[in-house]
Amino acid sequence: MKLKYVFVWMVLLLSSISVYAQPKNTSHASQVWLAYFNQTRLSNKWGLWGDFQLRTREELVSDLSTGIARVGLTYFVDDNVRLTLGYGFINNYPANDNITVSQPEHRPWQQVQWFTKNKRTRLMQYIRLEERYRKRYLSNTELADSYSFNFRVRYNILYQIPLHPAGLVARKLSALINDEIHVNFGKQIVNNYFDQNRLFLGLNYAFDANNNLQFGYLNTFIQTAAGNQYRNINALRVAYLQNLDLRKGK
Repeated sequence: MKLKYVFVWMVLLLSSISVYAQPKNTSHASQVWLAYFNQTRLSNKWGLWGDFQLRTREELVSDLSTGIARVGLTYFVDDNVRLTLGYGFINNYPANDNITVSQPEHRPWQQVQWFTKNKRTRLMQYIRLEERYRKRYLSNTELADSYSFNFRVRYNILYQIPLHPAGLVARKLSALINDEIHVNFGKQIVNNYFDQNRLFLGLNYAFDANNNLQFGYLNTFIQTAAGNQYRNINALRVAYLQNLDLRKGK
């Protein structure tokens, strides 16, 4: 087995250990995560990134927890390597019934993304750096004028495996194994350098080469800012992925 695939399985094994070996002081929630992702290529070297997400809070459909709008400008090093500079606005809805005001977050981000493809499988990876500016709470009903700030690094790895003898082709299903780990750093981070891990197991349906529907089970394990409190989220994730190529002749 090639070294890169050994690495894939090692990452997924470590993430699954984090899911099942959970501390006692862990709260649980069931959510739905909906998303739309778009990557549009404008020329041989330039393109656009956009993704929009909405997440429920608990019991699958009870209230909302997070809304995300993220955009970016992408530079194509080649067909398989992309650099993106972007901005995201995140609205964190009240986390419980005692809080009555949402917490906004401004999040510049930078990313390198690369693809490894062969006739049968596809491997996608990215490393993303985020600068997180979150409004502080003055009380449960009012926001302060100041922001908290920290950096966060995310490493995402996705492995796609065909479920049809023809391979990764249109109008057929494929299996997805995806893991993403988040690590905090910065002066304001004291107790939770590890932020969270997201493990996704699901299916991909390709309508054609540029439009895909992904759905499946997502487990998100989070360490809170307190350091000794954790949160485990079991979610149904549904995402629509669209790739557009606006180059002439494409």
